[in-house]
Formats: sequence, structure tokens, C-alpha cells
Amino acid sequence: MIRVVATGTFDILHPGHLYYLEESRNLGDELVVIVARDTNVKHKPRPILPEDQRLRVVRALRPVDQALLGDLHDMFRPIEDLRPDIITLGFNQHFDEEHLRQRLRERGLDADVVRIPGYPGSLASSSKIIERILNTRAPPGPPGEE
Repeated sequence: MIRVVATGTFDILHPGHLYYLEESRNLGDELVVIVARDTNVKHKPRPILPEDQRLRVVRALRPVDQALLGDLHDMFRPIEDLRPDIITLGFNQHFDEEHLRQRLRERGLDADVVRIPGYPGSLASSSKIIERILNTRAPPGPPGEE
């Protein structure tokens, strides 16, 4: 059995997330998703949805066999427990694949690292969705602020 692990924040779920998880699932027999903890998201603004809600939504997706929250202190701890054959990265995740492979080897893990390409679409990122909401739904500022 080939176990695939996908990781991410999964804030404001959108077609790009689903594409990433479907493509990840297509690489193996089982897909386990590690959802980032709120306190561990440092490379972008804090998630809008709390971690328990993001986890619940990811668990409900058809391609996902299992989902869990990441470790608060060591991102490799769940990987050590799961022992995946493949770890997938989204097209915009800030990991250097070779550096990640090296860190995995240092911990005795022999997982392949595969980057999934981006989903073609204008609203395939949470930040683009938020920007569009603000541009199309946010009330205008007070008069004279134009």
C-alpha cells in the first residue's frame, strides 16, 4: 500500500485545494492530510478559520482517508508516525524539495517528495479570494478617502 501525505493550511477551501488533494490521492492508495496548526502559520497572515474547523472540513473531502492537525513543535513528528511513501507539496508551499528530502533522510525517513502543479483558475488561492471579496463586497470608505 502506498501512503501519501499532503500538508497545508487549507483556509477558505477552494478548487485549488481540492485539485491538490485529488492529485495527491492519485499518487497512492491512501491519503493522509496534515492540517497546519494556527500558531505554526507564520509565512502568511493567520488563517481566518480556526484549526479545528479547517480540520473538520478537510476530513469531509472525498479524496481524504485521514486528516490530523500538525504537531505544535516539530513538523516532522507526524511524518515519523505515519511513515509515508510520498509527501506532496502544493505549488505555492514554501519548501525547497531537496532541503526537505535531506531533513527527512536525517530523521530516517525515505519518503519521496512531489510538488503538485497549480490549479488553473483565477480564484485558486485563499489570498485571491479574500482580495476579491474586499474589492467587490467591502463597503466603501468614508467620503473623501478616494
